[in-house]
Order: sequence, then C-alpha cells, then structure tokens
Amino acid sequence: MTQEQHFDVAAYALGVLDQRDAERFEDHLIDCPACAIELESLLPVVDILSDVDADALVATEQSRRDGLMLKSMIGEVKRERRRANSRRLYSLAAAVVVFAMLSIGALFAGGKWLGTEPASPGTNQQAATKSTKSIDPLPLADGGIGIGGTPLPGKVLTATDARTGVTAAVGYEPKDFGTQVSFMVSNVKGKDGPLLCELVAVPVKGQEQVLSTWVVGEKGWGTAAAREVPGLVGVTSLAPEDIAHVIVRAVDPKTGEKQNLVRVP
Repeated sequence: MTQEQHFDVAAYALGVLDQRDAERFEDHLIDCPACAIELESLLPVVDILSDVDADALVATEQSRRDGLMLKSMIGEVKRERRRANSRRLYSLAAAVVVFAMLSIGALFAGGKWLGTEPASPGTNQQAATKSTKSIDPLPLADGGIGIGGTPLPGKVLTATDARTGVTAAVGYEPKDFGTQVSFMVSNVKGKDGPLLCELVAVPVKGQEQVLSTWVVGEKGWGTAAAREVPGLVGVTSLAPEDIAHVIVRAVDPKTGEKQNLVRVP
C-alpha cells in the first residue's frame, strides 16, 4: 500500500484514471476503509459536476485559456462518469462487504452475538440461553440419558418391546406451545427396503396425534450393520401430563397397514 494510492480517490471518483491505475486502486480499496469512506463521500460531488453547464460556466471566466481548460475537464467528467460509475459502485460495495464480514468475525471472536455475553466458568451456556418458546436441538446436557448415553432434554422415559426387540427413549419438555418430544429409537431393522416409521402421542383424553415421521434405511438403526442411533424431535400441543404414552409404529407404504414397534412407557 502506497501513499499515492490514497491520493487517487478523487481521480478514481471522476473516472480519469486509466485502466491499469484504476485496477490498482480497486485492489487497494478492498483493504483501506479510509479510502472507501472518502470515495462514498465524493460520489454526490461527481454527480453534481456531471450536471454542470460547462458553456455557462466558461462564460463567467475572465481568462479564455482557463475557461477552455475547465470546459474540457467538465466534458471529460461527463464522458467518463457513465463508463466508470458502475465500476466505482461495485468496488465500493465490495469494500463494504469485506468490512462487514470482518466486523462479524470480530463479534464472534469476542464471544458476543446479538448481545449475548460469554458464559462465566462453570456455567452451562445452553441452559443459560434456553427459551421455552423454541425447539431445542439435540443433544442437551440438562435432561435425562437416552440410548447409548446420549442426553435428551426434559423428563426421559425408556422402554423395550419384548416382541420386536425395539428400544425407544423419549424426553418430554414443556414449552409455551405444548410439549417438545425428543426421542431415539434403536434395534429397528429394515425388511425388504427402507422402513417408514411414525411417532404417535396417545393423550389421556382425545384422539392420538402423529408427531413425526421418518424413514429407516435397509441396514436399520442401532443394529450390527448400522450402530448409529439418530436423535429426532416432534412437537404437540398437549402438555406432558396429558400424554398417556407414545408409540413408535412401522407403516407399510403400499397398504397403509401399521405395526406397533414399541410403546413408551
């Protein structure tokens, strides 16, 4: 970066730099907030100059020679302004984007985002910023333990079906909108292809609700061929105390026939 490049702002704004110097200045502009700010302040001046009546202005000049030079300069500004205006604006926009990205990076580096202060030592940051109005991602460390030691939010219940061998862990967490139901299902085997499943909430009173649907691949979930057990989330308008139990079902995509895999509790 050279001192001369700082002096090129006005010439660049007027569009009188040649292509080589203009490109050199644009490279400098990306890394120089001072020049970007100065360029932005000069753009209205350039717009005013382009609208000046050169002939009327020259008539007021005492010196014919000076008047001809001024007329030539204003004419050049008008011609170059149309060619360079878009280029200047794109360069200025690029500089603004770079500075914005750097500012965002500084916010992250300082541990602040939208006014959230870094957690003090020993504080669970997730628990400190939790809201009962939103769905929490999995896993969370302030609930019970699900399958394989994975934590689930809220009150966690587990069950294994003796007939199918399927195990499910379900966490109930009260929310403003009802209940978030976080769950994990293990030892689910695909039969002749992907298996369509659904999680159903059975209320103490009223009709059952389908909270979530998903597909288990041919290798299954929590099996010898596929040991991973994903954590899923469903929601219901029911309060936790209004849910009698939940059921994991397999659904035949062709016939619609349903089979209960496990009930919790």
